[in-house]
Amino acid sequence: MRFTVFDANGDMLATNEYFSIGGGFVVNERTQLAHGENVYYRTTKPDPPAAGDTTPADKSSGSTSATETVQMDERTQQDLVTASLPFRTGNDLVQLCNHESLSIAEVVFLNELQWRSREEVISAAYRIWNVMDDSIKRGCLSTSVKLPGRLNVNRRAPRLYQNLMRGFYSPPDQDMLSGPHNSAISDGTAAPFTRPSILETSLTMMQRNELNGVFRKKQRSRRPHLPHLDYLSVYAIAVNEENAAGGRVVTAPTNGAAGVIPAVLKYYLEFLSEDPSRDILEFLFTASAIGMLYKRGASISAAEMGCQGEVGVACSMSAAAFTAVMGGTPAQVENAAEIGMEHNLGLTCDPVDGLVQIPCIERNALGAVKAVTAAQLALQGDGSHRVSLDQVIETMRQTGQDMMSKYKETSQGGLAVNVPVC
Repeated sequence: MRFTVFDANGDMLATNEYFSIGGGFVVNERTQLAHGENVYYRTTKPDPPAAGDTTPADKSSGSTSATETVQMDERTQQDLVTASLPFRTGNDLVQLCNHESLSIAEVVFLNELQWRSREEVISAAYRIWNVMDDSIKRGCLSTSVKLPGRLNVNRRAPRLYQNLMRGFYSPPDQDMLSGPHNSAISDGTAAPFTRPSILETSLTMMQRNELNGVFRKKQRSRRPHLPHLDYLSVYAIAVNEENAAGGRVVTAPTNGAAGVIPAVLKYYLEFLSEDPSRDILEFLFTASAIGMLYKRGASISAAEMGCQGEVGVACSMSAAAFTAVMGGTPAQVENAAEIGMEHNLGLTCDPVDGLVQIPCIERNALGAVKAVTAAQLALQGDGSHRVSLDQVIETMRQTGQDMMSKYKETSQGGLAVNVPVC
């Protein structure tokens, strides 16, 4: 995005360009960093003048204001504080955990204490989860029918949620409560199945006889009931429909991939957790550690990596965190994170009409399901595996660099050019 200021005569006074690189980070030419660095730790003070250089600073061009100087000094002081347990790679992280007999979440928590108090860290984590949970609730209970934009996309989370809640306590005016009184809904016998006449088909009687007793006669379609998948899907869809409608979500790791982590954590808390307050912290801190590795080793921006850098990273973070709260070792957590990304490598970002709706909303649901599957695979092993997380992160980075720009958030390729807008 380019900001330009003009005077009353239309003459340009100043201009600057800013780039969103994902994960809530915005940079310009001055703050852009080389691969592998983290903007959090960038030194902001200018280099000291060379010996004998008495040239005064040019105050007329690009000089830093007093307020900016104070802010930069404060940021520098923060940067001078180092993590108590630093790590830069997945291998570093696992070795650190093993050496200190700590979980990944505990490593992240102790590092955070270098900047904030124990109470502040815990409170901030709960606040993040509350926003996530609220975005799920608003998405599930929304009364809006359509999402904004020309695609005319229907909201699906409210209806999916109603279907899941059928039989649970609900307001008496809900249409879904009238279901049992409608035979077409309750028993599926409204339209009995009738075979076409023999004259209308090309099958012989011998062929029909061969089918007898082999397949179950499908008199009606069965309603699939897979709670494991249904709840993960509706939670993720709810969050991303809120994002598409301009609602409040947590950038985790990006807005376009904001549904995966809340969906997996919500699913765990609702159906598996025995200590929600502790599990929230374990989940979020573990996920953040994996997110740091991707941010430092590659990118979490679809404009740089395609959707592998957004939903792929969210899937990897969620798989790791789910494994952790399920009691996995640091090695199993790292394995789950690797599985979550390995099978998202090459995922393109091709939003139709430039809107974060198609295919983004459904993709988050699939990312959540894939995260739980990755965690289950990792938990069945002992943590040893052929491909490491560091290797898959580097592979993602190289794949993103090689990917054509039309598949990286530009809406110039893929579904964006094959799905009609009107």
